[in-house]
Amino acid sequence: MEAKKALRNTVKIALPLLLGGAILYWMYRDFDFSSISDVLLNKMDWTWMILSFPFGIMAMVFRGLRWKQTLKPVGERPRASVCINSIFLSYAVSLIIPRIGEFARCGVLTRKEHTDFAKALGTVVTERAVDMILMLIITAVSFLLQVKVFGTFFSKTGTRLDDIVNKFSATGWIVTFICGTAAIILICILLRQLSFYHRIKEAVHNLWLGITSVKDVDSIPLFLFYSVGIWVCYFLHYYLTFFCFDFTSNLGVTCALVSFVVGSIAVIVPTPNGAGPWHFSVKTMLALYGVAATNALYFVLIVHTVQTLLIVVMGIYAWIRLGFIKPVSIEEPLE
Repeated sequence: MEAKKALRNTVKIALPLLLGGAILYWMYRDFDFSSISDVLLNKMDWTWMILSFPFGIMAMVFRGLRWKQTLKPVGERPRASVCINSIFLSYAVSLIIPRIGEFARCGVLTRKEHTDFAKALGTVVTERAVDMILMLIITAVSFLLQVKVFGTFFSKTGTRLDDIVNKFSATGWIVTFICGTAAIILICILLRQLSFYHRIKEAVHNLWLGITSVKDVDSIPLFLFYSVGIWVCYFLHYYLTFFCFDFTSNLGVTCALVSFVVGSIAVIVPTPNGAGPWHFSVKTMLALYGVAATNALYFVLIVHTVQTLLIVVMGIYAWIRLGFIKPVSIEEPLE
């Protein structure tokens, strides 16, 4: 039994790494990595990259504050600092094992605040449901903008949609198929994990409390502010990086929004921080907007690497900070 469990855990870690690594290898198999240093030192405006950092951090802060708000209706009152730092840590942990961060942050609250694990997990489900709705809205808006942009592009150039499809290589279609299959497998795994809680009556009850907690939050406007703020910050964290490079600085908000949506969908594929699928999808969208293939590869490699390093730094900070936060004391019941 132990050997089987160890094998399963090894597969959970190895498969995402192999999938992301295989996609990255295919994309960068003929890439001249020696040219990266010249781009980093001479052809990139780091000011905009640095300006994007606060928005990436604020997105996680808003997520922590929103989580604290959704926990209150189910009788849990964790400290804001613990919620926020657990979010920082969860993002970093997910770089090792995709999606494990959701369980890790619930574990932090259980250890530091004595929060019921199932209740915390239920509110995480609530968050994901809200995020999904917002993502669908953003996707719909970007799709409408994309139709207009591509309509203008086609009318001016005479390019037909099937020409673009034909330019998409067979390998590209294979990668897309693999990413889609991996996403379906992830959904099945998550459903199986949730079914485990359905077999435990008390856990199911607590899970449902967490899911329905959103209707009982203190302030719906504040909840919506946090929810919208998360995605606005995510977008600005990404969009400002366009101004780091001369080949993306003039592409405009529409291109940024469309590629942001496509990249956000791609990270559903279970690889560390979406490595591989994110690179592939964003690079493909930039190419549709006229960015040269080599430049698009520069963009996705540098932006993703730097933003991942930010997550690592914030995760290390949270790990150290949580070490100095004492767990709440459990009062002895009165005799």
